[in-house]
Amino acid sequence: MTNPTLLPTEGLFVGRARSGDASHPMVVTVRDGTVFDITSSAAPTVRDVCELADPAGHVRSAKGTSIGSLDDIAANSFEATRDRAKPSLLSPVDLQAIKASGVTFVVSLLERVIEEQARGSAEKADAIRADIAGLIGHDLSKLKPGSPEAMEIKAKLISRGAWSQYLEVGIGPDAEIFTKCQPMASVGFGADVGLHPVSTWNNPEPEIAMIAASSGRIVGATIGNDVNLRDVEGRSALLLGKAKDNNASASLGPFIRLFDDTFSITDVKQAVVRLKVEGEDGFSLEGASSMAEISRSPEELVAAAMGPHHQYPDGLALYLGTMFVPSKDRGEKGKGFTHKVGDIVTISSEKFGALVNRVRLSPDCPHWTYGASHLMRDLAKAGLFSA
Repeated sequence: MTNPTLLPTEGLFVGRARSGDASHPMVVTVRDGTVFDITSSAAPTVRDVCELADPAGHVRSAKGTSIGSLDDIAANSFEATRDRAKPSLLSPVDLQAIKASGVTFVVSLLERVIEEQARGSAEKADAIRADIAGLIGHDLSKLKPGSPEAMEIKAKLISRGAWSQYLEVGIGPDAEIFTKCQPMASVGFGADVGLHPVSTWNNPEPEIAMIAASSGRIVGATIGNDVNLRDVEGRSALLLGKAKDNNASASLGPFIRLFDDTFSITDVKQAVVRLKVEGEDGFSLEGASSMAEISRSPEELVAAAMGPHHQYPDGLALYLGTMFVPSKDRGEKGKGFTHKVGDIVTISSEKFGALVNRVRLSPDCPHWTYGASHLMRDLAKAGLFSA
């Protein structure tokens, strides 16, 4: 199986790769279709690149060693056929905290309310979806969270006994920010993504993730899959950790696109994120999210996650949320969509390329065994890092 990264020819990209020739993960960039190892003692990690005054300038001018063509390395990145001796792509972040924001689009908001009301039952979702839409409507996209208009709607819903914790973070003053996984635990292009075995109702979440330095300055962005267990979260919001943070349940990549003269926060706000699911059973599903419809800006979400109230010395990767929650029936009518093992999920956006992963159960995905301590030791052995 071979899937292209669809990486744009313009732009500055930074990521990570692993090869049998190096004991440590390599910091890499792409130049004219070739992947270059640009790991250096000045910036031995992607975290260090992002902390520089000019990350794009560093990547542009960094000396590097070719490790192969992007097409060959991407083809070797698929878990099922990977040759460990040859280069393969990793998640493009390393030491950064990996957080996520939820309920940032009106469609996502409605679906989360549905999950809560259905108590994890896919069979009840359609009827509840119609009831909720009749009560609050579909078009809340112009409603500013925390505004007087939003608070008026909140008061009406409370009076009718229809208020929800998801409506609170969707149109209330405070954004939902949660931990998606630990630093070094995300997976990248070609990796398997994991579902907890207890789940029978789940879905991919195609999103853009902002990359911020420890100062809070946003330096770039990538695309990601915030894999979600709808039944688990629907049973109780207190199970959010179980619904979101499992082995291989956070995917990012294929690369971080750094801000430069060709790419800015404006491009992020205008991006369309596309999703395609292809099952071994012949099932297919496609959809898209338009960032123009997000209710809180990327800058607002990053500021909600980090600042004087919360610091991240190694920076932050922050999923921005999705408006696409699949409801297309897969099999029996009225039971909606859920993943099956073997699904191929492709998330793409014109200025970012494509992130492709295969769905498996979390215990069957490669276990997370390489953490920050291992990275530090390997960089020290290579003479790239010293205390």
